[in-house]
Amino acid sequence: MRTTLRPRKAAVTLTTLTALGSLVLAGCGGETTKDPAPAPDRDLSLTGEKIEVAAVWTGPEQENFTKVLKEFEKRTGATVTFVPAQDPIVNFLGTKIAGGSPPDVAMLPQVGAIQQAAAQKWLKPVGPEAETQLAANYSRGWRELGAVDGTQYGVYFKAANKSLVWYNTAVFENAGAAEPKTWKEFLTTAETISASGVTPVSVGGADGWTLTDWFENVYLSQAGPAKYDQLAKHEIKWTDPSVAAALKTLAELFGKPALIAGGPGGALQTEYPASVTQTFTGGDQPKGAMVFEGDFAAVNIAQTKAEIGKDAKVFPFPKVGDAGTSPVVTAGDAAVALKDTKGARALLAFLASPDAAKIWAAEGGFLSPNKNLDPAAYPNDVQREIAKALIGAGDDFRFDMSDQMPQSFGGTPGKGEWKALQDFLKNPQDVAGAQARLEADAAKAYKAAGAKS
Repeated sequence: MRTTLRPRKAAVTLTTLTALGSLVLAGCGGETTKDPAPAPDRDLSLTGEKIEVAAVWTGPEQENFTKVLKEFEKRTGATVTFVPAQDPIVNFLGTKIAGGSPPDVAMLPQVGAIQQAAAQKWLKPVGPEAETQLAANYSRGWRELGAVDGTQYGVYFKAANKSLVWYNTAVFENAGAAEPKTWKEFLTTAETISASGVTPVSVGGADGWTLTDWFENVYLSQAGPAKYDQLAKHEIKWTDPSVAAALKTLAELFGKPALIAGGPGGALQTEYPASVTQTFTGGDQPKGAMVFEGDFAAVNIAQTKAEIGKDAKVFPFPKVGDAGTSPVVTAGDAAVALKDTKGARALLAFLASPDAAKIWAAEGGFLSPNKNLDPAAYPNDVQREIAKALIGAGDDFRFDMSDQMPQSFGGTPGKGEWKALQDFLKNPQDVAGAQARLEADAAKAYKAAGAKS
């Protein structure tokens, strides 16, 4: 669900850089960057060792991750095989484990998946070599996201900023529209663009995770980080008034079919990649003028003729409400070991090193939480500045909420939050009904997760 950008010269707007300055992981401010630990694999021979790595990545993401694995093979002599996994990956791994053939390493895209897999006793500690790399290259916050009850299981290899809105500059210029800073301005801008003859907003509603991102950005900005943390842990119910307020805010957009490319019905048939590419094809008459999603949307833009920084620009997700701030929601993919082998431990140590991050960073569409990765590794100014902000700023960010939840609720196509928000997109006037479905599914998922742990 996250894709990769081919190298392309680009620029970034001042408003974007200002807002992205708040990108960071809670608890990591003020730490001093240490010298990188020595590369963990230079003198390590794994000749004859076979390592399987499972991930849900496809297309360019799989291709670029494979380049990282090929470098590991070159350095160690090991043979590494990429195993395509299906969402939800925890279910995929459970089937493999039940069959007696788990992969050595898996890339988990949710914090909740790490916690669930650890509770099932599937995971092995990262090992001393990876611990050394993590201590040298990662802030405390990123290390803690990969730990469960004090044991380090995960190495966060890939990060994302999921609080960006990309837009077609030709449409904005023709309509006389400017980058909005607030939700009210965003809706006004959408109406202005609609009046110019172009549908303003493209939504990839066929992929339910995009709708969770819409909700999370609105909720974080409107309800605040304390409520966000409580809802993520199910310490407050989805029937809480703060959830109703966020859904009503979303309904101000979702409830106006003329503002959404194809209307709600069309959006529910539009997969995420198409929601991006249709925004940047057709010149100044695209199917949609704006599309909300993370920095990884750059790869989809690169598949069109649009040039980032010229034809395609980006602004921060607008702040919601008078007291709201522009939200910063992040996500990431962590490597975990399911076998306690020399090869698995060595691969995790490599993925925690700047050497591994540098390989994918050069391809673009990738952010690393590794603070010792040289920013020059990124192929353009957009990626470079977002990466610098991720490493160097304060603590005003929150990790993707759905990724913190039990995967049966927050990360399963056609079920739980994904399905409830797709139904809400179809009928955005039924706020109470959406809340009731969300709470019923959440209560069931958290109860099951508690019973398993």
